[in-house]
Amino acid sequence: MNIYLICTGNTCRSPLAEAILRSKNVPGISVRSAGLHAADGFPISMHSETLIQEMDMPYTAESRAISKEDVAWADLILTMTVSHKQGVLRRFPEAEGKLYTLKEYTKPSGDLDIQDPFGGNLLMYRETFKELSMYMDLLEKKLTEE
Repeated sequence: MNIYLICTGNTCRSPLAEAILRSKNVPGISVRSAGLHAADGFPISMHSETLIQEMDMPYTAESRAISKEDVAWADLILTMTVSHKQGVLRRFPEAEGKLYTLKEYTKPSGDLDIQDPFGGNLLMYRETFKELSMYMDLLEKKLTEE
């Protein structure tokens, strides 16, 4: 299964989520991340990189813009917020049916957005990392039980 993780700039949340999921080494799962308003080749945020390196996780160090090719590649597209989901759907209507927020797909209740640590300190990034780790655990469980 090919999983595509989407946030705004592909420098904070989606690279963290990609690294967490990739580090789980779930058989048959490939993962990529991108941003709705990203440009290719910018470094991910310093705090995201710090956290990923602390956990010794494999990661993609540069941002990627969402692409039609990757949308077609993906079996499942998970966004960090409801507005990201709406943005993907506006640009890529063919994504309907395989597009969800991460929270909607794993535990559909309450607020469906993952907090954005952009511009925050390392503690804020740690909180987001912890939240993403919990949802990646739920995602792994859901994928391996199906």
